Amino acid sequence: MNLSRLKHYMPRLPSGIYGRAALILLMPVVVLQIVVSFAFIRRDLENITRQMAQTMSREFIMINDEIGGAQTQEEAMARLAPLLRPLQIKLRFLAPDEQIPPDQISFEDFSGRIVRSTLRLTLPNFESIQLPEGRQIRVIMDTDLGPLEMEFSRRRVSAAAPHQLIVTMVVFGFLLVVIAMAYMRNQLRPIKRLAEAAEAFGRGRMIPYQPRGATEVRAAGAAFVDMRARIDRQIEQRTLMLSGVSHDLRTPLTRLKLSLSFLEDEDAASMRQDVREMEEMVDAFLDFSRGVTTSEMEESDPGELVQDAIEDWVRQGKNVQLIDLSGNRVVPLRAAAVRRALDNLISNAVRYGTQARVSVAVTQKSLRIRVDDDGPGIPEDLRGDAMRPFTRLDPARNQDRGTGVGLGLAIVADIARAHGGILRLGTSDDLGGLRADIVIAL
Repeated sequence: MNLSRLKHYMPRLPSGIYGRAALILLMPVVVLQIVVSFAFIRRDLENITRQMAQTMSREFIMINDEIGGAQTQEEAMARLAPLLRPLQIKLRFLAPDEQIPPDQISFEDFSGRIVRSTLRLTLPNFESIQLPEGRQIRVIMDTDLGPLEMEFSRRRVSAAAPHQLIVTMVVFGFLLVVIAMAYMRNQLRPIKRLAEAAEAFGRGRMIPYQPRGATEVRAAGAAFVDMRARIDRQIEQRTLMLSGVSHDLRTPLTRLKLSLSFLEDEDAASMRQDVREMEEMVDAFLDFSRGVTTSEMEESDPGELVQDAIEDWVRQGKNVQLIDLSGNRVVPLRAAAVRRALDNLISNAVRYGTQARVSVAVTQKSLRIRVDDDGPGIPEDLRGDAMRPFTRLDPARNQDRGTGVGLGLAIVADIARAHGGILRLGTSDDLGGLRADIVIAL
């Protein structure tokens, strides 16, 4: 049998580690209590109650035999008087016009139903039984002199406080679970701190973390700290390398611009255009190398940030509009990095199209910044490549447009990942061009 099919029939576990630990602790305790309670009720309590009821049935038969030798009810009561004190039973003959009452047993009285079934089997002339809420039981049986009511203590046919074992077991089981959860929480806290540190690092934040807990948890924590340090070194080395190369290129480019400024022929104009494109490439290298390392997380207003960016593009004569701003509130962002990502998306939109529409949606769990354009868009099978660094989907067209080396969307994707989010590319429903969504989990 394929064990993977059993997952469809098994209950779904809680998502949190505390919930799963609590379920793992509670399930054995609950199952054990159910099994022990069932075995106690079915074997011990039922057997004891049945034996005590059979003993009472024999006493009733003895009383019936004594009544059989009497001629009147008064004579029968006189003959039974010496027996009633040791038997601790009260007797009363029903009046001729008195009806035999029906059985009276509450729904939850398990032992009472056992007593009734035992008396019906062992007492031939059994009529009815009444088990009120009090401690007395009344049994009516038919005799030669008429129906006889016998009243006696409940303890003579059922154990006193039979629920004590179950209550004690439940109480101590609960206390043991509470104690186990207290110790388990101390063991799970280091795992939760490791998860929080990993989640924060995935969103570009560095929080203090010291490996603690069990040996395996400390080993995982130490591995995470080493991994985080290596990634930081790699990012720093990449930043330093690209920044150094880009910075060193600016000096010869400046000299070339200065030399070309004294030339006026057509070849000089073409060379000046090449120098400008090289400067744009250098700027793209610098933006990609900086990424989000030059800014810190701070409380920012996404709506205000987007409006400022749109106003700057409008002043440049570009058709950029803010069409929707919902749920605006302050959220933790690297404002400079998000602004750079938004500028890259708008720049692509107005370069390949004639207009750009921007919308912002902020919820309790996420932030979404959307840019739609009416350009040619990007085919679905090439959208993954479009977000890779140094990738140009159409080198000849990009070169004509002066778009550099293909780092625009890569920078946006890098900034989105640094915030724990993602860059999604699609097709605009309204304009028919490219739709770019920056989605950040809050």
